Amino acid sequence: MPLRSSLLAVLVAVVWGVNFVVIDLGLGDMPPTLFVALRFLVVLVPAIFLVPRPRARWRDVLLVGTFMSLGQFGLLYTALALGMPAGLASLVLQAQVGLTVLFAAAALREVPTRSQLVGVLVGAAGLVVVGVGRSASTPALAFVVTLAAAASWAVGNVIARRAGLRRDQGSPSAHHGSPSRPGLDGLSMTVWSALVVPVPMLGLSLALDGPAAVGHALTHLTLAPVVSTLYTAWLASLVGYGIWNTLLARHPASAVVPFTMLVPPVGMLAAWVVLDEVPNAAELVGGVVLLLGVATTTGVLRRRPRAARPTRAEPGVVAPHTAEPGDNPGLGEVPGDRAGFGSPGATRARSR
Repeated sequence: MPLRSSLLAVLVAVVWGVNFVVIDLGLGDMPPTLFVALRFLVVLVPAIFLVPRPRARWRDVLLVGTFMSLGQFGLLYTALALGMPAGLASLVLQAQVGLTVLFAAAALREVPTRSQLVGVLVGAAGLVVVGVGRSASTPALAFVVTLAAAASWAVGNVIARRAGLRRDQGSPSAHHGSPSRPGLDGLSMTVWSALVVPVPMLGLSLALDGPAAVGHALTHLTLAPVVSTLYTAWLASLVGYGIWNTLLARHPASAVVPFTMLVPPVGMLAAWVVLDEVPNAAELVGGVVLLLGVATTTGVLRRRPRAARPTRAEPGVVAPHTAEPGDNPGLGEVPGDRAGFGSPGATRARSR
């Protein structure tokens, strides 16, 4: 990619990595479910009046919102409120990559490659090391809830992928060689799928925390949750995904995907600087193994084929196109990048 595009990708990774710390800071003065409701309300308004509806069935849009937004972030915010360290959460959430491969194989019959299966196993081994060797200050329940958030994200990835396949198969442009616009569709899906979140999360907060606690939190807003909500909604969601999907629209996924590997290191570094979270040896070793598995699964470690020497072609004969890693719109891309959810990760990861 050009230097400008690479710098933009690094910027998005930094925004998403810092996002975990920003969420953690905002949770000190607001219940997690109410916090999620406010975040996605700010994502919706006024963007929903400016961004066109995604070219997908309403059922798919609502399902993506249910799993990728409501489920993922509802569980992630809850895990952080239960005591999950922000830096460690940015790492554990990367389990969504391997889970997406497994779920896509079951639901979409997309057979994973040998390297993807190896990556899933390596990533799982890293998760086991992190889970068993985690600090005593990290509750087991918080760790499990974070894994559940990763699983919800993975389900959302598969639904978004299925919606993208239906769109491409049913679009007239697919039959005339005109490429779809993943940048626009990704931002559209981000905004419109947020419709699912505010009302259920507000209702859940009223049920769990009580009307008095919700009313007190809304009438006694401090600077931390306000800044956190604006950061997560505008920077992490709208600006972050807007830039990310533009990059995916202009460059091969194989060139954009590797930058998601920066999110956990940035998240853990930010948590160390701001929250004084210092990972232990097991968390560091397990984290490296997990990221190695993610890199193997997404094809980051795959060797690029050498460019073939130019050959003389007969007049009027067009040389065949040689696909780069990631050209295949399947599991070679970041799970979910077709619908605009590269992390967190796109990969999100998005909470990012």
